[in-house]
Amino acid sequence: MTKTNIACAQIDCALGNPKVNREKIIATIRTAAEREAQLVIFPECALTGYAYNSLDEAVPFAESINGHSAEMIAETCGQTNSYAIVGFIEADGEKFYNAAMLVGPHGVVGSYRKVHLPFIGIDRFLRPGDRPFQVFDLPFGKVGVNICYDISFPETSRVLKLMGAELIALITNWPTAAWRSPEFVANTRALENHVFYAAVDRVGAERGWDFIGRSKVIDCNGDTLAEASPDSEELLVVPVALAEANNNRIVNVAGAYEVDRVKDRRPQFYEPISEPVSELAHAATRQHD
Repeated sequence: MTKTNIACAQIDCALGNPKVNREKIIATIRTAAEREAQLVIFPECALTGYAYNSLDEAVPFAESINGHSAEMIAETCGQTNSYAIVGFIEADGEKFYNAAMLVGPHGVVGSYRKVHLPFIGIDRFLRPGDRPFQVFDLPFGKVGVNICYDISFPETSRVLKLMGAELIALITNWPTAAWRSPEFVANTRALENHVFYAAVDRVGAERGWDFIGRSKVIDCNGDTLAEASPDSEELLVVPVALAEANNNRIVNVAGAYEVDRVKDRRPQFYEPISEPVSELAHAATRQHD
């Protein structure tokens, strides 16, 4: 089965200095291409840094999806025949989002805006994502994108899986208190959806926030294929057979122990998942009465 080289670029980022960050991103894409990587994934807010204290402070560093950084990254992808996923603060008129650009040899392929925003860093001041989830059909496989806190909502990965994703790329800035995400949650998302999962974190510190690294690539059985250190810049390049994610029937013992976590779903019982909290509370009160 054909394998794709996925590169996780665990880097440190300079707060409020897109030029320095962009140069590092471009150099890393070239290095990854020398190691035959076809997709290079960078952390959340890799272009801008994350720990801003106001929207006004961050706005000067925001860019449109077709801005200068996207153009320069696309030029590099064209020269190296590779694709890159890069976190940035997206400016769309007077609206600003925590976003990821997906760029390829022929320019911008698409973007994703972070749907779930925690109360921390720049996310305190941005708008939540306003677009449906999307799976990008690339020459080597089907890729979905999530950002950081999205991992805490299993529905995000499940939707991408049902849309045909073979790989979910999670770009993130995990601070110290988020250690359970690389320890437990990322592998669970891969296992429960039978999908490859690449979680790419940063290292370094910003304004008292330490970031914990531990970028990792996980196979569709939930097993870690490779994991980076907790405190150093590192480039993981991992070959994965993405098509394996489409073999949803897992045969542990033929005819005696087989599971299919897509086919075995019973969505008729899942309706409360899509109900707002207020509606659930109201329903619970009626039931109690």
